[in-house]
Amino acid sequence: MVCVCNATYCDTLDPLVLPAPGYYVKYESSKAGKRLERSEGKFQHKLCAPDVVLTLDTTQRFQRVKGFGGSVTDAAAINILSLPERAQDLLLRSYFSEEGLEYNLIRLPMASCDFSLHAYTYDDVPYDYELTHFALRDEDTKLKVTSGREQGGVQGSQGGSQLSEPLHLLLQIPLLHRASAMSKRPLSLYASPWTSPTWLKTSESYVGKGTLKGQAGDKYHKTWANYFVRFLDEYAKHNVTFWAVTAENEPTAGLINNYPFQCLGFTAEQQRDFIAQDLGPALANSSHRHVQLIILDDNRLHLPHWARVVLEDEEAARYVHGIGIHWYLDFIGPIQDTVLPTHELFPDYFILATEACIGAHFWERDVILGCWERGNQYSHSILTNLNHFVSGWTDWNLALDLEGGPNWVKNYVDSPIIVDSSEGIFYKQPMFYHMGHFSKFIPEGSQRVGLVASRESKKTALEYTAFLRPDGAVVVVLLNR
Repeated sequence: MVCVCNATYCDTLDPLVLPAPGYYVKYESSKAGKRLERSEGKFQHKLCAPDVVLTLDTTQRFQRVKGFGGSVTDAAAINILSLPERAQDLLLRSYFSEEGLEYNLIRLPMASCDFSLHAYTYDDVPYDYELTHFALRDEDTKLKVTSGREQGGVQGSQGGSQLSEPLHLLLQIPLLHRASAMSKRPLSLYASPWTSPTWLKTSESYVGKGTLKGQAGDKYHKTWANYFVRFLDEYAKHNVTFWAVTAENEPTAGLINNYPFQCLGFTAEQQRDFIAQDLGPALANSSHRHVQLIILDDNRLHLPHWARVVLEDEEAARYVHGIGIHWYLDFIGPIQDTVLPTHELFPDYFILATEACIGAHFWERDVILGCWERGNQYSHSILTNLNHFVSGWTDWNLALDLEGGPNWVKNYVDSPIIVDSSEGIFYKQPMFYHMGHFSKFIPEGSQRVGLVASRESKKTALEYTAFLRPDGAVVVVLLNR
């Protein structure tokens, strides 16, 4: 099941209109082809009770929602800008506008990741401890930022090999402005670094096992902390501000021998000390002191250990706001053994799902167009997370090509939107519609409430959650696998 979109057609949703008292609105997606299909009904007082009864209890209150969204990687930007401009707009509207999924979270890699055309950072001039040569990837910033929209389709459609060094700025910033302009909800951006400049690393390489040289408090760690501040400074010059940064994408990746793409290793103890002595003070003493700091940003099986190490240290904990989790090893880290005890230990820190995609494991096919089960996997993960105190869920690449790239190390995966630039079209997959059942109806500030199943319904494969929205409406999301 897919929707094929081009420059002249893409399915849309009507802006949400709340039902009158005594009525409900239902949106349904199905393997048979329903795509967020709307219908209305009236509550009945005298129904023969079916086997399955869900009872709403709005007096039971749990966590508040931060939101839902996806990531603007270099690859996502290249794919979006490879389309004709009208199709680009329809793709962005599909995610961010009232006629789409109304995403409010955007994750941005801080410089390159595996979903880039090559490895780079913002200061690849060796031993530049003052970050004198720090620059977003563009020599003629003003020209490219102002003309990014007009040039985008042309630049992108040349194919990967033609997109040279200044790619990052040219692609990302105009897209962020366009997404923001079509979004009724305020967007919350957060950034994650994959690697520091190689001259700060023990490996002196973007890839493979390697940590920062030296120890917390020294010039290597201070330079790396200042790099975050410079990143925020430079984006601010282009009217892009951030809600949060994560201390490092998958810090345990850089502890693995021969790791194949950009990484920077930290143990929990090293992250604690880096935050307490370097990153926390650098952010707090900058003009970006409002930017929130997220720890871990790695697979949840590191919980609750990672959180205990960092957050039981008063110096580090005072700078931290939340904990980020990835889904890739969920099958060996059950949520009740990882996330739940973390929330119980540290209820004042939000937990946010910061990355997920399908196709990353060697046994999974990269792209399977129209795969309904992959949509089910998204919904199952989101429901499980929401029901265990997680405050939001961020997908990985917003859009990829038919191969699941580009990716400089060929680590191809699937995405809710797949772009075929040769035909000027894009495919909205089941994962896209599954995401919409959450992002469109559960806005930021919603609070999870009680939803209790009758004994009979516990025997079914039904998964469900309920939220009270800021406007007083209640949203129930049901997954019947």
